[in-house]
Amino acid sequence: MEYLFYNLPLWIVLLVTMGIIFTAFEGGFLLGRNHSKRSINEKDSPVGPMVGATLGLLAFMLAFTFNVAAEHFNTRRHLVLDEANAIRSTYAMAGMLAEDQCIESRKLLREYVDIRAADILTPEELQRRISRSGKIQDQLWSIAMTGETKKIGTNSSWLYVDSLSKMINMQTNRINYGMYGKVSASIWVVLYLLVVMGMAAMGYHAGLIGIRGFFAYIVLVLTFSFVLMLIYDLDRPKQRLFKVSQQAMMDLQQSLAEPDSKINSESN
Repeated sequence: MEYLFYNLPLWIVLLVTMGIIFTAFEGGFLLGRNHSKRSINEKDSPVGPMVGATLGLLAFMLAFTFNVAAEHFNTRRHLVLDEANAIRSTYAMAGMLAEDQCIESRKLLREYVDIRAADILTPEELQRRISRSGKIQDQLWSIAMTGETKKIGTNSSWLYVDSLSKMINMQTNRINYGMYGKVSASIWVVLYLLVVMGMAAMGYHAGLIGIRGFFAYIVLVLTFSFVLMLIYDLDRPKQRLFKVSQQAMMDLQQSLAEPDSKINSESN
């Protein structure tokens, strides 16, 4: 269910949200109009302040949810830069290893950057790339441990291991925030319940006074629908309106695109 929710097309989310808001308002309006025919006194009751309090709570919940979604988005954006810096540091530390280990490590790191910078379109492709990234990390660890056992530049190997550890941790953080760093499903349920109750209360009040206000009514439906769609797209890992920029990783990919012969000459 969570996978389905976060992979729905935006136009379906927009239409469903508009349908929910429209139904809630119309239901409240019909209920209020029918009740006003039986009870004249309720027109003078404090329904308006009650509706205002409900909408105020809804506005607070919208602001809270938007803030959580925006925080997750910004974290994903910063993690791309942090991971690119971690890979760059590991690539530089590999130059302190023995020549063969340096060449092999940098070759694997260039492939690693290609995997991390690529745009992923399907969950199956994501799993394949995560699997391949894990294998590259194992190979890099093996190279680091070989350097230690052969006593080739022990201090240099330690610096390489330290930077490699940070690089792997950064990938773990990106995966966690990309796949699991989302607004809780319970928050979405409460938010939509508040939308339904707030719109129904507003429609009920409009039904009591007998004035719907067609233009304001359309603006209301569209406004809440677009805001909810905005929060939805901002929170999910594969955005449509928002994109987590991969420019830092692409710049790193370009800077590391060097032939092995050049690395050989640098090492010598």
